[in-house]
Amino acid sequence: LILNGHPDPASAGLCHALANAYEEGALAAGHAVRRLDVAKLDFGLLHSQAAFEKDAPPPAIAAAQESIRWANHLVVIFPLWLGDMPAVLKAFFEQALRPGFAFTYRPGGFPIRHMTGRSARIVITMGMPAFIYRWYFRAHGLKNLKRNVLKFVGFAPVRDTLVGRVGTRSRESIARALEEVRQLGRSAA
Repeated sequence: LILNGHPDPASAGLCHALANAYEEGALAAGHAVRRLDVAKLDFGLLHSQAAFEKDAPPPAIAAAQESIRWANHLVVIFPLWLGDMPAVLKAFFEQALRPGFAFTYRPGGFPIRHMTGRSARIVITMGMPAFIYRWYFRAHGLKNLKRNVLKFVGFAPVRDTLVGRVGTRSRESIARALEEVRQLGRSAA
């Protein structure tokens, strides 16, 4: 499942191109592929713990959950905004990875994880050099998604690809990034 987390439904920029490249590689290697563009889904925000734990998900989220359940590998692609994922992608994860679907509470200890046996790849685009995000900013947004969201519900391994210097890259450099992601699609990694 390729999840394009760019918040602009009309965007045809780099995140969209990376999602296309991953999909092309995966299809060329014979993998079955589904794709979701989060910005095109109709769902609201959760406003309470009770809604998170007890309310039925909106229809678009229920359909997305079925795609997540179907997939053995999840690819999440998004631009870095204020050091983290865009708000609409965070809202999507809050809606989709609810108790009962992604995990089950238990009286003591960690919850039971329902997404085990699935791997994930996170692809983040950013204006700064990727090594600055990892070294100086400690990649806190990436670590949060990886550890506190995806691994929490059972995805493992969770790998990442950072595409930095967006906006200042040459065409050749963009082509190399697209080919790298296309190769990841071929191996479903």
